[in-house]
Amino acid sequence: MANPHRQEKLGELIALELSELLRTRVKDPRVGFASITHVEVSGDLRHAKVFVSVMGTPEEKAATASALKHAAGFLRHELASRIVLRYMPEIVFKLDTSIEEGSRILALIQQVEEEERLQAHTPNAE
Repeated sequence: MANPHRQEKLGELIALELSELLRTRVKDPRVGFASITHVEVSGDLRHAKVFVSVMGTPEEKAATASALKHAAGFLRHELASRIVLRYMPEIVFKLDTSIEEGSRILALIQQVEEEERLQAHTPNAE
């Protein structure tokens, strides 16, 4: 079993290399505005969950997820030529919605602050 530090470093390296590959080698137009946000590598270094943030409509996100799933074998092969490991991890792409959820929460907080500010400046009608 690999130590957690090695898993983390390998995840960072995979994220860096996959970002470069998506930018330069993947020609599928469905990939669009996809960013690798995080990579989780299993303890035995055989599996990697790649979290991808995609900007666009739900249809574009679904198309990007499909394109990445289709390109997983090609990307794994390309990673194997760039990273020296005994076994290249199987790659599974997951859509990462944390950026969208964070943006939604910030918008809600700003809305509440604006309402509180308006209530503070409006005299009560009582």
